[in-house]
Amino acid sequence: MGTVLVIDHLTKEYPTPRGPLRILSDVSQSFDRGESVSIMGPSGSGKSTLLYVVGALDPPTSGTVKLDGANPYELAEAELAAFRNRKIGFIFQDHCLLPQCSVLENVLTPSLVAGGSAPYLDRAKHLLNEVGLGERLSHRPAELSGGEKQRVAIARALLLEPALLLCDEPTGNLDHSSAESVAGLLYDLHARQKTILIVVTHSPQLGARASRRFELKDETLVAVS
Repeated sequence: MGTVLVIDHLTKEYPTPRGPLRILSDVSQSFDRGESVSIMGPSGSGKSTLLYVVGALDPPTSGTVKLDGANPYELAEAELAAFRNRKIGFIFQDHCLLPQCSVLENVLTPSLVAGGSAPYLDRAKHLLNEVGLGERLSHRPAELSGGEKQRVAIARALLLEPALLLCDEPTGNLDHSSAESVAGLLYDLHARQKTILIVVTHSPQLGARASRRFELKDETLVAVS
């Protein structure tokens, strides 16, 4: 299927009064379309930082990230925003839905940056059917359970058919039953959409579902057999 994401000698530091604080050190990996990846490690180890750098939200101190051959950090600000919107889908622990918008409107949000919602209306409805919410299009987030809100977030992240789907503790706020349901749905949709799926999690059950598993240890990624 071909390599889509290449992380090359990536390092990330933050300035502090005592000098630079290094979070990531010389991380290098490549991932092909269709692969699922889990990243585990203790709190504060840099998992979310890595996700934000790979997701074109926070530039690395050194090294490069390339997605479909492009380095997003070489783009102008407007081009970077458009690249991120088109190429990368995000699912966070907090679903980040707009409370004033309906389920359908929330899923269509990425299309507003892409030029308008009309061309994506059928796909949004299809995705909501896929996640089991086809009868809830006009409902507001306050009318949904935690698991249902995360299903809306999954549909929203997949709307523009991104090359890369990044998930930061996607089941962290859910009870066991809802977490299992959302995890199964996430991996099932990933397999059909053929994205690269990267999941940061503390859950061994969620992490074990991935085809490639890593631990963030001593500032770098270590493969888990």
